[in-house]
Amino acid sequence: MIEVLCSSVAETMALGRRLASLLHVGDVILLSGDLGSGKTAFASGIAEGLGVEERVTSPSFVIVRTYTGLIPFTHVDVYRLQSSGEFEDLELVEDAADGVLVIEWGPAVVASVPRDHLLVTLDVTLEEQREISLFPKGSWRGRPLRELQL
Repeated sequence: MIEVLCSSVAETMALGRRLASLLHVGDVILLSGDLGSGKTAFASGIAEGLGVEERVTSPSFVIVRTYTGLIPFTHVDVYRLQSSGEFEDLELVEDAADGVLVIEWGPAVVASVPRDHLLVTLDVTLEEQREISLFPKGSWRGRPLRELQL
């Protein structure tokens, strides 16, 4: 596990941009955190790092948004889905295999994603900072995530 403390939205986005430099086609990232913890800001940083020029917005009401960058960036919010079966029916893992898939509220569908993924938890501290923890799963353990700690 890697932990990074971010003091602002800008720092949270910068961490996402740094993570983007380690991403490969087919990667899946699960985001976990309370409402307002910075999941969308982190995802926006990843998108920027992947060359997405469009403004990234929360997919809460539309479930999924796909953006064009150096590689496709698919941003999903599963908060409103009733089951992991609904997620599987959307076939997002298969559809996003040619890019990067980032899933907000990801632990709800962990059984439906590849074993090789990155779990990122975002917690708000008493000082309103973001404590961001990265838990590599499967082949992610071999990636240089320590480089993200500046």
